[in-house]
Amino acid sequence: MNIYQKAQNQVLEELIKIKEAINKIYGYEAIHSIASRIKTPNSIVRKMKKKNYSLTYKNLIEKINDIAGIRIICPLKNDIYHVVDIIEQMPNIKIIKKKDYVSKPKESGYSGYHLIVETPVELEGRNLPIKVEIQIRTMAMDFWATNEHKMKYKTNKKLSFLDSKKLTIYAKILNILDNKMMNIYEKQRKS
Repeated sequence: MNIYQKAQNQVLEELIKIKEAINKIYGYEAIHSIASRIKTPNSIVRKMKKKNYSLTYKNLIEKINDIAGIRIICPLKNDIYHVVDIIEQMPNIKIIKKKDYVSKPKESGYSGYHLIVETPVELEGRNLPIKVEIQIRTMAMDFWATNEHKMKYKTNKKLSFLDSKKLTIYAKILNILDNKMMNIYEKQRKS
C-alpha cells in the first residue's frame, strides 16, 4: 500500500500547485477543493470478490485502478474540462483511461469525470508506473454522489426502488442547477 500512497502524494502535490497557480494567475478558483484516500485492504478484497477476480497481486495491480484515489471538486461544470486539460499536460502523469460521466451521466444519475492515470514511483532504484484514480466533480455532483453512496453502499439496508428512482430524479435536478449556475457565470463574465 506504501507505493500507492507515494503515487497519490506525488499527484496530489502537483494538483495542489496547479490549484494555487490557477488562483494566482486567473484570480479564479477553478478547483474548490482536493481530497484523497487510499482504499483499505478489506475494501479492495470486497471489490475483487464482487468482480469475480482471483485474489492475486497480479489482479490487484492490473485490474484494481482506484486503490489510490483523488477527488477534485470544482465550482462549475466548465471548470471540470479545464482541469482535465491541465492534467493532460502534466509531465509526470500518463492518462490510461477517461470516463466522461459529465456529458453522459450514468443511469443512476451519477455525474463526474474519471481519469485513471499512471505516475512513476521510485522503488529500489527503479521507476514503476503506479495507477491513481482522479475523480473531478462540481460541488453539486459531489453532494449527490456522496449522499447516494452512503444510502446505497454504506449501509446494510437496501434502498427501496422508489427511493432509488427519487435519487435519479434529484441528480437530474442538480444537473439542471449546475447548468443554470454555469450560464449565469458565463453571462456575467462576458458583460
